[in-house]
Amino acid sequence: MEKKQHIYFVSDAHLGIPDHKSSLYREKLLVSWLDKVKQDADEIYLLGDIFDFWFEYKTVIPKGYARLLGKIAEITDIGTPVHYFTGNHDMWIFTYFEKELGVVMHHQPQEREINGKLFFIAHGDGLGPADHGYKFLKKVFSSRVSQKLFSWLHPGFGTSLALYFSKKSRLANGAKDEVFMGEENERLISFCKDMIKVKPYNYFIFGHRHLPLDIEIGRQARYINTGDWVKSFSYAVFNGEDLELKYFSPDNK
Repeated sequence: MEKKQHIYFVSDAHLGIPDHKSSLYREKLLVSWLDKVKQDADEIYLLGDIFDFWFEYKTVIPKGYARLLGKIAEITDIGTPVHYFTGNHDMWIFTYFEKELGVVMHHQPQEREINGKLFFIAHGDGLGPADHGYKFLKKVFSSRVSQKLFSWLHPGFGTSLALYFSKKSRLANGAKDEVFMGEENERLISFCKDMIKVKPYNYFIFGHRHLPLDIEIGRQARYINTGDWVKSFSYAVFNGEDLELKYFSPDNK
């Protein structure tokens, strides 16, 4: 890795909720962050749920987000790879980001060796023990049949319907999502502990939990959760030697 080059990880902006004003504010912050990190970024990883809902019809994409989409295209145009891992809210991203924005799409967890360190990277939903109800629903929503049925809905109605249920889910579970439940009860920590029995991973990097976390897993590994861009405005950066959890403020506070 070249000197001063860094790899950045960010997730869970949930753009689109709870209203246009607050979503636009967070979008502008995310664009400001991308403007800053592009100066020394070797790669940028968007770890899912950047949008609270996304569905691509053949000739229609969701309204809005022009600033963010343009910034992503600008970054890939200068040759910096941008990776996008789909989450549980934006699993219906298909080909638009690849064809129009030059993004490298990932619909499954990825393992990468970077500068001698072994990374396991994913959004984080559906990993770990139990949670069988959600895992079943994820299979249903990931199926081509579900995608085809939803595509028959008018874009205006389909998007409004999805955002309605998304808001209900976030309002119902938001407080629970933001509480650390202890190592023995956190599914992603259990997942990491099982995985290091198989391979000598150094870093597990996830989003999904909306909690900025940096937790040691055994002697050699760390679990990093990038938090969110709803309240925390947190991200992770790897400088070639170590990985650090940071927080963004446009005025550098």
